[in-house]
Amino acid sequence: MQFLKILFWCLLAFVAAVFTFGNWTTVSIQLFGGLVAEVNLPLLLLTTFLLGLVPTFVYQRWVRFRLRQRLLSAERALETERALAAAPPVTTAPAPPVIAPEVA
Repeated sequence: MQFLKILFWCLLAFVAAVFTFGNWTTVSIQLFGGLVAEVNLPLLLLTTFLLGLVPTFVYQRWVRFRLRQRLLSAERALETERALAAAPPVTTAPAPPVIAPEVA
C-alpha cells in the first residue's frame, strides 16, 4: 500500500512538472491604482490554490482541536463519576450523646 501512495505522489509531481513547463507564460494582472503585475501562470495558480486551501485547513484543524478538547473533558468527567460510584460508602461513627448539665 505504501508503494501505491509513493507512486501516486510521484505521478502527481510529474503531472505538475509537465503542466509547469508547458504553461510557463507570463500573465498580466491589473492591480489597484493602475498597477500591472506580470506573473508566471504556474505561480499564479499555486497562489490561488493556497489562498483557498490554507483558511479551510486552518478551520478544519481548529474544529478538530476543539472536538478533541471536548472529548477529553467528557472522558475526565466520566472517570470522575466512575471513581465516585466505585468508592465504598463512607460510614461515620455515631456521635456520642450530649448530656445536658443539671440545674440545681
